[in-house]
Amino acid sequence: MPELLLELFSEEIPARFQRRAAEDLKKAVTNGLVEAGLLYEGAKAFVTPRRLALTVTGLPPRSPDTREEKKGPRVGAPQQAIDGFLKSAGLVSISEAKVESDPKKGEFYVAVVERKGEETQTILSRLLPKVIAEFPWPKSMRWGAGRTQWIRPMRAIIATFGTENDDPVVIPFDAEELESGQTTYGHRFLAPGAIKVKRFDDYVTSLERAKVVLDIDRRRDIIKGEADQLAFAQGLTVIHDDALLEEVAGLVEWPTVMMGSFDPDFLEVPEEVIITTIRVNQKCFCLRDASGKLAPKFLLTANTVAQDGGELIVAGNERVIRARLSDAKFFYETDLATPLADGLPRLEHTVFHAKLGTQLERVNRLEKLAVEIAPLVGANPDEARRAARLAKADLVTNMVGEFPELQGLMGRYYAERQGESAAVANAVEMHYKPLGPTDRVPTEPVAIAVALADKLDLLTGFWAIDEKPTGSRDPFALRRAALGVIRIITENGLRFPLQVEADLLAFFHDRLKVSLRDAGARYDLVDAVISENSNDVLQITQRVEALSDLLGTEDGRNLLAGYRRAVNILVAEEKKDGRAYTGTEFSGAAPVAEELALRNGVAQAYADVSALIASDDYKGAMAALGRLRAPVDAFFEAVLVNDPDPAVRADRLNLLARLRDTMHLVADFSKVAG
Repeated sequence: MPELLLELFSEEIPARFQRRAAEDLKKAVTNGLVEAGLLYEGAKAFVTPRRLALTVTGLPPRSPDTREEKKGPRVGAPQQAIDGFLKSAGLVSISEAKVESDPKKGEFYVAVVERKGEETQTILSRLLPKVIAEFPWPKSMRWGAGRTQWIRPMRAIIATFGTENDDPVVIPFDAEELESGQTTYGHRFLAPGAIKVKRFDDYVTSLERAKVVLDIDRRRDIIKGEADQLAFAQGLTVIHDDALLEEVAGLVEWPTVMMGSFDPDFLEVPEEVIITTIRVNQKCFCLRDASGKLAPKFLLTANTVAQDGGELIVAGNERVIRARLSDAKFFYETDLATPLADGLPRLEHTVFHAKLGTQLERVNRLEKLAVEIAPLVGANPDEARRAARLAKADLVTNMVGEFPELQGLMGRYYAERQGESAAVANAVEMHYKPLGPTDRVPTEPVAIAVALADKLDLLTGFWAIDEKPTGSRDPFALRRAALGVIRIITENGLRFPLQVEADLLAFFHDRLKVSLRDAGARYDLVDAVISENSNDVLQITQRVEALSDLLGTEDGRNLLAGYRRAVNILVAEEKKDGRAYTGTEFSGAAPVAEELALRNGVAQAYADVSALIASDDYKGAMAALGRLRAPVDAFFEAVLVNDPDPAVRADRLNLLARLRDTMHLVADFSKVAG
């Protein structure tokens, strides 16, 4: 069956847009094909710095004929409804529709819409220019006198369609000044000549001969493989960076990895500064020696095959890196000469948020809040105060001004070198964390106090000015802050009740549900243990775990069934009687053996569960409930709840109420599914 080959050749596409663009191209073309009735066997998109390409295989030569019956309005309907029906069905007059009858709805119009299939080539000539015109680039531009918009000026278009055995045809269309054809171009420097292609197989082969690796994943593999080999030959290991690897693969069409070096004296600067400087400015990888220390070497990826083996390219990169590292060293030494606290007045001129004041005002809030939190998490209040005071001070340093991603980390380095305690220095770095689901969580008490203060101030502040996340929008990363609070509390095993307003507490509940669900917990179990006023994150988490364990046993499942039976009886009888049974009123009538056994079992369980919950032993509390399984089963087998004697009946309904309330001490079992 025929295949489509499409290539959109342009000036350099920014690396950060490439992979998404390839997927967008594939989606736009294949969706258009399906909408036109053209099914296909497979489709794959490719991208290099200068081209977007797509191959669609197994396309039929034409779309099928179709016949569709469209039901219209009833006969005698208002003219407006008739006109709308005619327009949607493509009819000129209502006489072109037929009339059908329905026993219930009466007579109504039906349009029979028959469409002849079209040549695939015709469909493509209509679809492809539409895809180009509507392509969803985050940014686009126009060039010359034309009106075509693209990420960078477009230079050529390939659009061919045909089978393996025949010469393909060119899909005829134009994008302003460019007409579709069969011509592409090779590597800008190594093989810049025009290349005429027919179909995808010879397109890939021709590009490879012209020093272009079409597949971005293959380019990634080449770069990683060559980097590892060069490092291994020198007894070094590459500091792998997946985001940098993706970016570099998007900068080259024919990757060649080379090794350069820098002055070992620069290693006096923190290694994170060196790595960031080399990564950000030169898109190069750093290396470690056998002992794990940063090596004075780097790996660059060139987009060429150098005649001199790369000496000039390496030397040029070494000169630039030397200059950048000299700047970084100057920033570091200059920052070290100024105590962190001396930079605080400058925070008064840095706005945190128009409605929440300056960074200095925020520091003052953090300082107060960290001192309040400190005793709750076992931190020294004086150290918490000092750490909160210095937490944002590195924002005005030269290094963080150059590399904002180093905030916190540089504050720690400066604090250590300037004589602050280890706890304070650690808290300065760690108070931002965790920044994501895999990021580290602060574990030292002072760092915990300042990290909680930072996130709680952020959340309460934005809640106070009604700047809450909506839908997918969360410009101030408040969801991340709430999840950070949850992780800090749970992973450190902290009893830290959240003293926040109800609306914000509900937001924490939603984030906790997401967190527990991601960890494998059942959503209904989370709902069962969370009440409107639940503010102890650790307690909620422990209760969910304990409830899950209980319901994973046969005793737990049978007890749940008994609970449901008890509650169903209670609901029905309370409705009938017009009263609630509290489980506290019993007559003097003598209970039967099974009733007495359950009464004693519930009383013992109530006392045990209450004591175990008071000592935060939720697994023990669930186990105590599990022991009710046998007396509950025996009661329902042997005892008639609705006894003819009103006093006996009331006693038994109160017993079921007592069972319900005892189980509710740990969870609302009515919310458990299944």
